[in-house]
Amino acid sequence: FGIPSDEIFVITTTNRKEISEDNFSELVHDGVTLYLLQSVDQMLLLATKERIDFLPHYDTLVKSGMYEYYASEGQNPLPFALAELIDNSLSATSQNTGIRSIQIKLLFDDSQGKPAVAVIDNGSGMTSKQLNNWAVYRLSKFTRQGDFESDHSGYVRPLPVPRSLNSDISYFGVGGKQAVFFVGQSARMISKPAASQDVHELVLSKEDF
Repeated sequence: FGIPSDEIFVITTTNRKEISEDNFSELVHDGVTLYLLQSVDQMLLLATKERIDFLPHYDTLVKSGMYEYYASEGQNPLPFALAELIDNSLSATSQNTGIRSIQIKLLFDDSQGKPAVAVIDNGSGMTSKQLNNWAVYRLSKFTRQGDFESDHSGYVRPLPVPRSLNSDISYFGVGGKQAVFFVGQSARMISKPAASQDVHELVLSKEDF
């Protein structure tokens, strides 16, 4: 990399977790994106882009016989699809110590792009790893296994409070993606983890697929 022998540098994940001799062996997955920086909290000079490759999760086969919640019993699917779109916000804000804010906006200004549904919250935010996991079809948040940057390694199932508040809507890890493509043709997730200065963005598009 052309680094002078007397210069100090660090290697970190995209979530700014420093790689050391102690945790290097935990990087068992191929294709992990790393930063080579002068310090862990160094500002990035340019936006970085990461390509995500994934195959359908095995739960697609295991649970494929189940009816999707909003397609059963002749119910109107639109309210359920909109509910799915705020599921991540319900989860992200469930541990807020202050105000819990979730905004739902319907955008129809053609000068700003195509019509869209925007869900905005002040929750904990997602790391790039969490965004990757969200993109995987049928990867339920209740069955994800802990890893180097596990997003739900400390997840505790919410107490039995009203379903609209406990973020159990997307129980099978499929509703959010199906809701997106029921309502529209693409999803753009923009998130900043509370403990990080980095903003992560994920785009799923029917056109790209």
